[in-house]
Amino acid sequence: MRHSTLQSVVLLAAGVLNALAQPAPAAVYAIRGGKVYTLTGPPIEKGVVVIRDGKIAAVGQNVEVPPEAQTIDAQGLEVYPGLFDAFSDMGLTEVGQVAATVDITDLGSYNPQLIAATAVHPSSELIPVARANGITHALAAPASGGEGFFGRDDTVIAGQASIIHLAGWDLGEMLISRSAGMVLRWPTLTTATFDVSTFSRRERPFAEVKQEYDRKIHELADWFERARHYAQVMDHGSPGSYDRDLKLEALAPVVRGRQPLLVIAEHHRDIKNAIEFCDQQHVRMILVGAGDAWAVKDLLIEKKIPVILQPTQSLPVNEDDPYDQSYALPGRLRASGIPIAFSSFDASFSRRLPYYAANAVPYGLPHEEALKAVTLYPAQILGVGDKLGTIEPGKIANLIVTDGDPLAILTQVKYLFIAGKLTSTANRQLELYQRYSQRH
Repeated sequence: MRHSTLQSVVLLAAGVLNALAQPAPAAVYAIRGGKVYTLTGPPIEKGVVVIRDGKIAAVGQNVEVPPEAQTIDAQGLEVYPGLFDAFSDMGLTEVGQVAATVDITDLGSYNPQLIAATAVHPSSELIPVARANGITHALAAPASGGEGFFGRDDTVIAGQASIIHLAGWDLGEMLISRSAGMVLRWPTLTTATFDVSTFSRRERPFAEVKQEYDRKIHELADWFERARHYAQVMDHGSPGSYDRDLKLEALAPVVRGRQPLLVIAEHHRDIKNAIEFCDQQHVRMILVGAGDAWAVKDLLIEKKIPVILQPTQSLPVNEDDPYDQSYALPGRLRASGIPIAFSSFDASFSRRLPYYAANAVPYGLPHEEALKAVTLYPAQILGVGDKLGTIEPGKIANLIVTDGDPLAILTQVKYLFIAGKLTSTANRQLELYQRYSQRH
């Protein structure tokens, strides 16, 4: 009896181990019957999209559906690439006024060695809320939350931004690009400050502010110069022949031109100074924020600098700016040939991303351009256009199936695919709505 029981246990354990050792069957899906917006050409009426092994395997009107595929009936629905939040603190913050849940900055003004991906919290409640509105991937960027309650005003080089899927048990499942760009918060000449201790506005002498600004720019230039020398040593020295410096090592891809510099700048004077600095340093620049970008559009065009815009639902930068400047800016930049992308800057508002794009449409941005500015253009700007942004064979299967235009506020996401997996749209906000709407 004992021998028989022991033998059964051993056989059961062997079976379990054997099952665990076998690779999981490949997930194959077919979305059929919907209107497919590939963003590479005209929409495909009653199209079919086949997903296999996390990627788009085929797309078209007469595509054969594999017999093993799980079929999604999309008749009367529309299929789009998943939306891309081009600059946010997704996964890096939870509750803004609880310091232990905010990880967008670190001690010190210069931290190029920090990588956002290492701090991403996969279980953040903000992630399911964003993806329920069609956002399937995002750039998690240090210092992206602005100054914020726990932000650091003295941050200059904040670290490296990472592109992540908005689904996954751990970082390994979420990661798309570990280091998509180095984040630099450009120093600004501002005499007005807010004293948190007294909750009052304070004016500083301009001479004092200018001296501090010049010091920061000099320090910044020194960092790039040292990084350039360090990169040369790395290229020509043997391992162990020089003392390793993680900060300079992290800056090496930037000064070599292999990694872009994501420069957060708002006012036209700061944008102009940042462009001149990047030109002198021979580094690739992506402008972020850019509320006053129209004032330097000629420089942006000349230097071929793309722009990741702040939310359109923002006040104008200057007191005497037109009330609709934030809404009109995307259309004006795009009409000038400047590549643009929309962003939330804040994980709490990432769900609003499609509406930021929609706000620009009545003010001159063509609808298709607005759609591409939350799908294809951010992927191209951030160097992953070969992986994301359109519905094409070989690209990562980040897709949404909706009952209408994803930029419209009444549209609902019916099905959501992230990395080729059918992903739930359940989230905390929906749960709370359902709970309290049933209260009597």
